[in-house]
Amino acid sequence: MSRFTRQQDLVPHDKLAALTCTVIGVGAIGRQVALQLAALGARRIQLIDFDTVEPTNITTQGYLHRDLGQLKVAATADQIRAIDPEIAVTTIPDRYRPDLELGEALFCCVDTITARSAIWRALQHRHLFWCDARMRGEILRVLTATTPTSQHHYPTTLFPQSESQPGPCTAKSTLYTANIAAGLMLHQFTRWLREIPCDADLMFNLLATEIQIEEVLT
Repeated sequence: MSRFTRQQDLVPHDKLAALTCTVIGVGAIGRQVALQLAALGARRIQLIDFDTVEPTNITTQGYLHRDLGQLKVAATADQIRAIDPEIAVTTIPDRYRPDLELGEALFCCVDTITARSAIWRALQHRHLFWCDARMRGEILRVLTATTPTSQHHYPTTLFPQSESQPGPCTAKSTLYTANIAAGLMLHQFTRWLREIPCDADLMFNLLATEIQIEEVLT
C-alpha cells in the first residue's frame, strides 16, 4: 500500500512533487513545516537558517537531545531523511540572501517583522505560493499570499519593528502552538494545490478558542 493512500483526495501528489518548497527559518514553526512537508510527500525541500540547536529548542521547537549544538538546518535535514531518504534536501546554513535561488512555494518562518519585510521585498514577485506564520504565546496568525489581492494585503501587515511587542515573536512559545501554526500553513498550501481559495489572513487565539478570518476578496 502506498503511504499516500489516505491523503490522496486531500493532497495532489503530482502537483506537490513538481515543486521545490523553501522554508526560511527552521525554528519553532519552520521545523514543523519542514517535517510536515516531508510527511505529505514533498520531493524537494530547501532549508535556510543560520542558528544552532540550544536546550530550550527541545521543548519549544521539537529538536532532540542529540541535536544540541548542531546547525538547525542539518538536524532538520536528518529528520526529513528519516521520514523519507529519497527527499532531496538542500541546506543553507545562513541568513536569507537576495541572490539565493529559492523554490516556487515559500514558507516564511522567521521571528521578526524586520526580517519578514526584507524577505518580502526581495521575493514578492519570485514565488507562486507564500505563507507566513506569527506566534506569540497561544495566539497565532497565518498570512497567505497567492493572488494579486492577497499579495496586496500582505505588506499592510508589515508594521515597523518599533511598533511590535519587544523580543522575537517566538519569545513565548510551546511546541503544540508551533505544530498548530505549521498545520494551518500546510492546510493553506494544500488548498492552493487543490485550487481552493486560501485564507489570506487568519488569527487563532488558542486560549480563548477563537478563530478570526479577515475577509480579503480574492
